[in-house]
Amino acid sequence: QVQLVESGGGLVQAGGSLRLSCAASGRTFRLYAMGWFRQAPGKEREFVAAMFWSADSTSYADSVKGRFTISRDNAKNTVYLQMNSLKPEDTAVYYCAADVRIGTVPSEYDYWGQGTQVTVSS
Repeated sequence: QVQLVESGGGLVQAGGSLRLSCAASGRTFRLYAMGWFRQAPGKEREFVAAMFWSADSTSYADSVKGRFTISRDNAKNTVYLQMNSLKPEDTAVYYCAADVRIGTVPSEYDYWGQGTQVTVSS
């Protein structure tokens, strides 16, 4: 069982940066793939980034590639999403998720956090 708690969201101007954190409970955290998803009002939840236990295994949505970076600290049971050059279209609730296999579809993840709001003003 894995429990996830996101933090770090907020209001930022376009071009700014934010770093989201996702703290996970569970002794087997390092065995899980971790993903970030987002959901804007009236839209479906979409994939943002994911990584497995090794930093070599990362995946990004085309819309964030080159701007966002996913990383994890297994000693702290925490995964991060560094978001740079933010755009108004990045505005959404951001969720972290965990599963034993890496994926890009929400239904592939068994465990979810409660979400954190990111708002980018123009």
